[in-house]
Amino acid sequence: MIGRLVDGRYRVRARIARGGMATVYVATDLRLERRVALKVMHGHLTDDVAFQNRFIQEARSAARLADPHVVNVFDQGQDAGMAYLVMEYLPGITLRELLREQKRLTVAQAVTIMDATLSGLAAAHRAGIVHRDVKPENILLAEDGRIKIGDFGLARATTANTATGAQLLGTIAYLAPELVTRGTADARSDIYALGIMLYEMLTGEQPYKGEQPMQIAFQHATDSVPRPSARNPGVPEQLDELVLWATEKVPDERPTDAQQMLDRLREIERDLRITPVVTTAATTGIPLLEEGGDSGELTKVLAPVLPSPTTSIEDADNAAVLRRRTRRRRAKGGWLVALVVLLAALAGGAGWWFGSGPGSLVAVPDVTGKDFATAQALLQESALVAEEGKDYSIDVEPGLVLRTDPEAGALLDKDTVVTVVLSQGPRPQEIEALGGQPEAVAAGLVTGKNLAVAEQSVQVFDAKVAEGVVVGAVLTQRADGKTADCTKGCAAHEGDTITFTVSVGAVPKVSDVTVEEATATLTGKGLEVAAKQQSKFDDKIEKGRVIGLAEYKTPLHPGDSVTLIVSKGPQLFEVPNVTGMTLNKAKKALEQAGFRASYAAWGDLPGFGAMANVTGQDPAGGQMRAKGATITLAIQING
Repeated sequence: MIGRLVDGRYRVRARIARGGMATVYVATDLRLERRVALKVMHGHLTDDVAFQNRFIQEARSAARLADPHVVNVFDQGQDAGMAYLVMEYLPGITLRELLREQKRLTVAQAVTIMDATLSGLAAAHRAGIVHRDVKPENILLAEDGRIKIGDFGLARATTANTATGAQLLGTIAYLAPELVTRGTADARSDIYALGIMLYEMLTGEQPYKGEQPMQIAFQHATDSVPRPSARNPGVPEQLDELVLWATEKVPDERPTDAQQMLDRLREIERDLRITPVVTTAATTGIPLLEEGGDSGELTKVLAPVLPSPTTSIEDADNAAVLRRRTRRRRAKGGWLVALVVLLAALAGGAGWWFGSGPGSLVAVPDVTGKDFATAQALLQESALVAEEGKDYSIDVEPGLVLRTDPEAGALLDKDTVVTVVLSQGPRPQEIEALGGQPEAVAAGLVTGKNLAVAEQSVQVFDAKVAEGVVVGAVLTQRADGKTADCTKGCAAHEGDTITFTVSVGAVPKVSDVTVEEATATLTGKGLEVAAKQQSKFDDKIEKGRVIGLAEYKTPLHPGDSVTLIVSKGPQLFEVPNVTGMTLNKAKKALEQAGFRASYAAWGDLPGFGAMANVTGQDPAGGQMRAKGATITLAIQING
């Protein structure tokens, strides 16, 4: 933008500030030959209708105000899709920069700035405009002494007082409680922000602090602003009351608008005999930063110097100058005498200070980490008396100094007793039985006594203990690494570590299932299945199906490997040939071979077993059958 001619009229000279919505440049109005501040909306916001409306609203709001304490807006327009405002150019600084330099202001300075700010804001409220973003960054202190309020980018009509969601754009440190709780704002919301700003000027800090914006917003909604005199005893009671009145949580209890607050401020000025004076800033010719933050291209101006409230703003004439010089010469001799007296008093005071006054105090030396003898010697060197104390500590070795009471750095009278607290090492603890407890419960018992729980527990299959329940616990001592069983309870020290052994339930049963089904079941429980299988005859399990697991080590842990036993089906034996034998001999031969004989019922009649001969059999002799198989015999009576 530097050097660019905007809208054929404004020549950009330098960038002076950058905010979240726009960048401010100093430019020359070629038509009227004057310096102006050119506020250009960021390019990425040009398509956002809401931001464009806010930009135009700022021009309209400020242009409606004719007050010496409001920054004038001269023009507004667009050039090549770029929205801009042309404003009054005020070399100087912001109130924020003044607070950054001086930390807190004098009562006269604060009253002077508040008087001008209230005057400008009163004009806005009379015009039906709520600023909604009152803060030190928007209070401008010009080099020529003028104080003006600027940046009406959030301004709204007092009748349109609702704001929700992203519309709550006011700085959180100055946000009124009703904006936090209900999202509504009116002239009394500006009054609240002015009360916070006055508190900050008088004390050098904001009343509410927090790491997160929502913490500060919550304090606005729930807490009451303290009296400034609690932080700065020099604040008059009248200004205390003004701050508390302006920052009431209930809007109806605040001043109705800036004019009412201004009227009260001027009553206070008369009570305190304070005359608001024109502020001046050291002239450097550097433009004012309106939206916070140095661009890095220009040097900052010096902080403004606010005169004493009793100083006249009128220039003195020559006669007055001569009279003052004469009085100074007459007074010089008196000042020299007073200086000698003062130096003598200072010398006497110094003797008292370092002899029996505060200067006689000694600081407690830092003896942490040392043994008692060394600590005692260091304290004696500082004219202090050491007394031994004891306490438990995980971090400091036994016998070494843990801390002192009073702590290191404290200022004490000589010969004061200082307790040197020595470490006794970790505190002893009695751990109750952990076996049979759910793992989470056992861990809570351990950590509740300041012991550590190992990151990884040992898992084990146990058919007698439910899944997730502690089977065993091992204590590892922090001091020497020794271990001890703590399943049924044990003695320990803070900082020791407990490792749990936890049941994962019983080993899954895999009988009379396919090899694939058995493998999926076992791997699902974290076990590995060996590629090589065992096989075995089984009269009940079909060939190719799993009988069970081969013998494994006990206990079994997830990750261990197991071997499947696969059925070969029932074992087969040769059927003996009993054809031609008597029925009795054939039955005996088959039974001895593990088979059963089946034949006609009359063969069991008395005496027929020896008389009947086997004439045929099924299956025939020599065939293979499982033991217990039935052999059918054909019999007949001998001729």
